[in-house]
Amino acid sequence: MSGSPSLERAFPSLRRGEYRITSPADGRYNCIAFAAGDTTRYWWPLDPLVGGYHWPLPPGSGRACTLSNFEAAFATLGYEGCESAELELPYEKVAIYVGANGVPTHASRQLASGAWISKLGSNVDITHRTPENVGGRAYGDVAIVMRRPR
Repeated sequence: MSGSPSLERAFPSLRRGEYRITSPADGRYNCIAFAAGDTTRYWWPLDPLVGGYHWPLPPGSGRACTLSNFEAAFATLGYEGCESAELELPYEKVAIYVGANGVPTHASRQLASGAWISKLGSNVDITHRTPENVGGRAYGDVAIVMRRPR
């Protein structure tokens, strides 16, 4: 699938030719689940009894929407903090974004090719060149990059 003018308006750092739509819109999962490799459910750190969302941390702990809880969630999948979003072939990486208020907003995952993939809300999945391509007004900036062995 090719580019989309509406995506380029919402994400000004996406430029035609630097991203590709890879899956149609699907509201069953969100960007956090997609970065974690789960396309069957929506991940968000709200109480599952209220929101019905999956979160890999035990009930009663880690349910606040904080960067440290997102780090802890990805740590349950074997990720640990790292210094750079640059490709390191033995590792798979995720980038976690925060808005101006410091609250997490988005996550993307690096492929073995060095490209990044993102789920844009309940919209489409895309492949993009850098984590910064989806940063900015909508999602804020990359706050932390984590990695795990492939």
